[in-house]
Amino acid sequence: MPKLDFIKMNGAGNDFVMLDNRAGDLHIGSAQIARLCDRHRGIGADGVLVIEPATNGADFRMRYYNADGGEAEMCGNGARCFARFANRVAGPLQQLSFETPAGVIAAALEGEGVTLQMSDPKDLRLNLQISALDQKIRCHYIDSGVPHVVIPVADIADLDLRALGSAVRHHAAFAPRGTNVNFLEQGGAGQIAIRTYERGVEDETLACGTGVVASALIFAATEGAASPVRVLVKGGDELQVGFTKTGEHFSNVTLAGPADFVFEGAVEL
Repeated sequence: MPKLDFIKMNGAGNDFVMLDNRAGDLHIGSAQIARLCDRHRGIGADGVLVIEPATNGADFRMRYYNADGGEAEMCGNGARCFARFANRVAGPLQQLSFETPAGVIAAALEGEGVTLQMSDPKDLRLNLQISALDQKIRCHYIDSGVPHVVIPVADIADLDLRALGSAVRHHAAFAPRGTNVNFLEQGGAGQIAIRTYERGVEDETLACGTGVVASALIFAATEGAASPVRVLVKGGDELQVGFTKTGEHFSNVTLAGPADFVFEGAVEL
């Protein structure tokens, strides 16, 4: 039985299995990815990140797979981990770029932290009204690399996140792609706290990088918050989102936060 070398990482509590496929000889299917992410019978992770050669002039290609084995466009916390992983296996690198389906991402390494230059968000839709679980919900939508709904609430601790998150994630208004769902509580000046239900994981995660970005930009669009916005996630870390806002258009979006190595090993496929 062949063994697969891996490194386990986490970004603000969002955890990943990191794989090196720069040689191009790794062939792994969705069932194997789901098994690697299984927290009882596998390594355990929110997703799998694979480093591959770039095809468009970037330094590397990043491929991200959710815990259900499906490939996704982008993952902000994963991208920070990817940058430190690339530095470890192909470095030393202080700055690098990598292609994703959401566009080319640039990263700057700063000790154990990473700042990402994100692709510009798109499809901003404010003040949507939907019905879910017999509730009328006011929410906002933005694609920050992947689709996100942001729902302002008075208290993020006082909600049935799994039930409501799942209902909104599968809502017909966001078909056929579905959406990630963030619940946002306003804090002090320039600060918010969020909880996120992640598409593909189909549960709450301790953090979601693109959800952090989406929530910060929605906060700026609806409340006039200035850059940067500090975002506290369920895992206890605080991330920082910078941006330039021109009317309702956002550009120069950055995401800064931790990316930590946990352990490494080999597993039978």
